[in-house]
Amino acid sequence: MSLLISFAALFLSVILLQLGSGGIAPLDAISGLELGFSKAEVGLLGSAHFFGFFIGCWWAPRLMGAVGHSRAFAAFIACGTIGILSHMIVIDAVAWMGMRMLSGLCVAGCYTVVESWLQAKVTNETRGRTMGVYRVVDIGGSLVAQLIISVLTPAHYISYNILALICCAALLPLVVTRSAEPLTPDAPRLRPALAWARSPLAAAGVVSAGLTTAAFRMVGPIYGAEVGLSVDQIALFLAAFVLGGAFSQYPAGWFADRYDRRWVLIGLSLFAIISCAITVTFSNAGTAAAFLTAGLFGFATFPIYSVSAAHAHDHAEDDERVELSAALMFLYAVGAIASPWFVSELIEGYGPSAMFVFVSLAHVVLIVFGLIRMRARRTETRTNYVYSPRTSFLVGRLLGRSRTRRDP
Repeated sequence: MSLLISFAALFLSVILLQLGSGGIAPLDAISGLELGFSKAEVGLLGSAHFFGFFIGCWWAPRLMGAVGHSRAFAAFIACGTIGILSHMIVIDAVAWMGMRMLSGLCVAGCYTVVESWLQAKVTNETRGRTMGVYRVVDIGGSLVAQLIISVLTPAHYISYNILALICCAALLPLVVTRSAEPLTPDAPRLRPALAWARSPLAAAGVVSAGLTTAAFRMVGPIYGAEVGLSVDQIALFLAAFVLGGAFSQYPAGWFADRYDRRWVLIGLSLFAIISCAITVTFSNAGTAAAFLTAGLFGFATFPIYSVSAAHAHDHAEDDERVELSAALMFLYAVGAIASPWFVSELIEGYGPSAMFVFVSLAHVVLIVFGLIRMRARRTETRTNYVYSPRTSFLVGRLLGRSRTRRDP
């Protein structure tokens, strides 16, 4: 308990960071539509966020090595706050893309600092409890961040000021903590080919996760507006998606630890396709149906990244785990950068249901590839299933000792 109390400042910073920077994505989507941005331009805002996120993942360990944890955290918070505050100064889609890159940079950089700090302080005995609280804080903050837009007026400077204030407040708990800064860990090498070498199916799975979950998070508000949801209903719609994903972690982990993870991935993909069909079928059945289908979609798609990561680590050596986690994060970012723009173009050309057609096709490809890979290799070893936050390249170091090998 004393250890978790000592981490309270870090966890509070994470919550405030989620509320401030996490609320910007849905607010931008709704504000952009109100200001006359095209759907493609709104989608590019999401793509810009993940591009900045990738830059932050790569740069943050190097900046920590140069100036230390607290100063690096302050620098990234400053970038995020500047990005949020600038929105209502310049009303231009291209300018907003640059601002969203700053927000993505802020999220990745701050999570890298927090996870590096946690990694330096936890022990093997406290790692499980610490990660359990960290997961609750991460998912809880993300859930509330989706709801916060229900009380914010789109395209209004006060709304962006509120988010900027919350983001800036995330700086206070970490920089005033009396806990000593840890030593800076070495930055992991980025070797995307390592993920493919260890498991082509896992590499395809994390790309699919990036294509689908990023599209829903960034373009979901466009879909909600297209099917007639109000701003507060869109907030609940996105929150239902996150809540469904949170509820799915335990059953997905239970199946992934007891059955061939390739079959689990195939089953989740099939479930995702079914949830897409249900969502399209009941798109005009009222708000309750929209919330339920969003939760079902989140339940099906959220665990795919973690199951894919677990399958990749089944075939990795212990000294490869940090670099493998970084490689998986890179592949996720590739899918996440591409999908918001592409899906928004599909919605503009073919209507809101096109988003779920795209998601279904992505999972059809994953199913086919999974069946092919099952003929190519038989799984002989297995590691513990671990919920893998898509937060920084250093998360692999934080989770590494949780992935112990065991008999299948």
